[in-house]
Amino acid sequence: MIPDVSKALSWLETHPRILKGINRGIERETLRITPDGALARTGHPEGLGKSLTHKWITTDFAESLLEFITPVDSRIDYTVKFLRDVHRYTARHLNNERMWPLSMPCFIDSEEHIELAQFGTSNAGRFKTLYREGLKNRYGALMQTISGVHYNFSLPMEFWQAWSGISDAQSGKDKISDGYFRLIRNYYRFGWVIPYLFGASPAICSSFLRGRKTNLPFETLPKGALYLPYATSLRLSDLGYTNKSQSDLNITFNHLDTYVAGLKNAIQIPSEEFAALGLTKDGKHLQINANVLQIENEFYAPIRPKRVQKGDESPSDALQRGGVEYIEVRALDINPFSATGVDETQIRFLDLFLIWCVLADAPEMSADELACARHNWNRVILEGRKPGQEIGIGCGREKQPLQKVGHALFNDLLRVADVLDTCSGTQYREVCEALKVQFDDPELTFSGRMLALIKEAGIGSYGLALADRYHEELTHEPYEVISEADFAEQWQASVDKQKAMEESDTISFDEYLALHGGR
Repeated sequence: MIPDVSKALSWLETHPRILKGINRGIERETLRITPDGALARTGHPEGLGKSLTHKWITTDFAESLLEFITPVDSRIDYTVKFLRDVHRYTARHLNNERMWPLSMPCFIDSEEHIELAQFGTSNAGRFKTLYREGLKNRYGALMQTISGVHYNFSLPMEFWQAWSGISDAQSGKDKISDGYFRLIRNYYRFGWVIPYLFGASPAICSSFLRGRKTNLPFETLPKGALYLPYATSLRLSDLGYTNKSQSDLNITFNHLDTYVAGLKNAIQIPSEEFAALGLTKDGKHLQINANVLQIENEFYAPIRPKRVQKGDESPSDALQRGGVEYIEVRALDINPFSATGVDETQIRFLDLFLIWCVLADAPEMSADELACARHNWNRVILEGRKPGQEIGIGCGREKQPLQKVGHALFNDLLRVADVLDTCSGTQYREVCEALKVQFDDPELTFSGRMLALIKEAGIGSYGLALADRYHEELTHEPYEVISEADFAEQWQASVDKQKAMEESDTISFDEYLALHGGR
């Protein structure tokens, strides 16, 4: 069923203070839309500063795909308020546009109308746009407009000192990295609980499938949306961002050195499919290179080990230098029931679950078992609310009812919650109690609630009504932790930094690409 964590939980209960100081950060993506619900075709709003260099407001794949970033902090309430302030500021500078409140995109009549994110004329900025050009040519632009929330999480040094007996981060980096990879393996085995509870994309706008083939048995709602009756997160399905050639890379999550070696190898493997696209056409670059991965960030994973990069470091170089610093959870759909796309309940649940993932035994995973774990995820993604749904255990034939596994997991999480609440009241236990009942009634999950609303209103009308409501709320709320002066200072800093980058280039873009395009 689930690992026996009783011994580790008993140990944790005798060391409650070692969890004080968990650090968190949030990245939230959202499409800009017109008042009638279509994809905005305007450039990045001038009032938001420069997306290349702004610390809090940037763009992801498309010029219309905003991304908000909170700084690292240990206070949940501060992080939630900071994120909402960024939304408030953005809403005030959208020039009558709105923020789309769902993961799956709004009505898009043509992929040609999706403009790639523009980052100015510096070599670094042009490189970022070329990477997106490659994604568009490899996988199509439409799937790149899907939005999500990323949750960055790190345990305090006091935890690692007590857990692994290390003295400091540098000398103990290998043991810390081992701990985070243990977390990742358990995340792959049991992380399907995240789309079960918080998947919020059981339906899509029919325009998303125009001209695309799918084997999924979609049903059609009277107002045109396509849905699967028991789906939780179509965003995480094969309709979302996938690279089938990545399944042959055999990148595993057992040790830092083998993970880094696998990632470095992947960006050097030539792809016949992508080579056929060509590197240039009529003098225009089409992709950074013709390898399976243009750069390391192209490797899709629902969770990533991370370290803050220095200078021109690649993600794997940063990991090699200092070990794993934090992990990035990438399986969260946009929460349609929150103006900021994520709420405090989800943050507290992720804290509990990720701590459990560190504590629970996590035998090494072969590529075959990783594939089995992904099969469990797909079962929950496409049919998570199906009555009697079962979850496979390991790579064997054993299966257990999802409901039973969920309750067993939450029995452990309640003990973790009580430890965390010794420092902060009763909120973690309240979150556990509220979520646990959703294994008995799947219609209480995000996907169950959302599908009922979409069936009633239609996906376009539902999304637009939410967008209008949230826009009204955000534009009239006062700031809580960031001042207008702070925003003005960051705006100017982003303008000055981008200008400096553009003026400091000393080589041509082709020379820059030759230096940076093969790693």
